[in-house]
Amino acid sequence: MSKSILAFCLAMVCVSSAFGQDRERILGTWKLESVYIEFHDSGERKTPFGANPNGYIIFTPEGRMMALLTPESRKAPQTDAERAEAFKSMYAYSGIYRLEGDRFITKVDTAWNEAWVGTDQVRYYRFEGEKLIVTSAWAASPNFDGRRIRGILTWEKSK
Repeated sequence: MSKSILAFCLAMVCVSSAFGQDRERILGTWKLESVYIEFHDSGERKTPFGANPNGYIIFTPEGRMMALLTPESRKAPQTDAERAEAFKSMYAYSGIYRLEGDRFITKVDTAWNEAWVGTDQVRYYRFEGEKLIVTSAWAASPNFDGRRIRGILTWEKSK
């Protein structure tokens, strides 16, 4: 076997081992700790869900991911206008996920926003101690005059 083929095979074993470790580590229930929106042009960060957002993300051994996020200041809606505002202030979706390198990709099969159903939602992840840091890709946001933003969410393993 040539050295390049041997090196490739060894690299693939190491990558497979790392994916397996990440898969085991990501499994379970994670409680939302923080949500930041970061602006590409300035590096500025905002906390659209407040200092103490609510939410959980769950990764099952069967390959399902479920997430629910709400802001800290959310109140029970009493009117149609308040119900519409409550809907706009949350994120909830679920689907089958897979790990690819530093990303998890969820094929969405149910969501608070029907436009997400059938899409692949790509998120970047890394572990910092007992925390899971999830980052979205940079994208132009209609809510911020088309400025490019990304979300950065920190989750703590639920015990």
